[in-house]
Amino acid sequence: MRRVSVERVATVDSPRGEIVLLRRADGTLELRVNGVFVMDTAHTDSERRLARTALDALETSVSGAAGRPRVLIGGLGLGFTLHEVLAEPLVREVTVAELEPAIIDWYRNGLVPELADDPHDRRVRLRAADVTEVLAEQPSGSLDLVLLDVDNGPGYLVHTDNVTVYERDFLTTCHSRLSAGGVAAIWSAARSAELETTMRDVFETVRRSTVPVTLGTLETEYHLYLGIR
Repeated sequence: MRRVSVERVATVDSPRGEIVLLRRADGTLELRVNGVFVMDTAHTDSERRLARTALDALETSVSGAAGRPRVLIGGLGLGFTLHEVLAEPLVREVTVAELEPAIIDWYRNGLVPELADDPHDRRVRLRAADVTEVLAEQPSGSLDLVLLDVDNGPGYLVHTDNVTVYERDFLTTCHSRLSAGGVAAIWSAARSAELETTMRDVFETVRRSTVPVTLGTLETEYHLYLGIR
């Protein structure tokens, strides 16, 4: 079997473990945390769809029609969710909460070349902090979109502490920080009936959208959960 060449582009040891940015032989970048695959630049449609689907949902709501959206993103990753949000010229401001400072540094330093211009967008504020803390700081009704992509979903946590992001208390805080008609969107690699049930206990309207994905020879799908206030 031919060995696939992989280059370590950057590595850091954080209090939560080892974070590695890899480059495969075909040029694809891959982010891993403690050896767990998080995302890559080969399959970015679901990250982009997280933003686009939520923005489209907002357009039909009161807040979406009334002004320029204010957005909070939980998880920077390789920047593709943020990239899609910034492609919408009506977006007023975007705060990104990323737990790992190194990931912000890699992003600012242009290690994801196709997104090199995004860090200079004046609408963006990058915070090296837990999204639960950043959300709690926001005034009630001050956000129009909350986009959460901090794991591979509630069943595939990157850090065990992230379980709180999918629980009722945090989702209730999301609801309170959203404007009327605001949207909270959560990315998940697998369908989660428990998450959907919890969201229905909190939000007035809940929708699930699927994203078909081809991973090599494997045909699968990812899921986006939308809670609308």
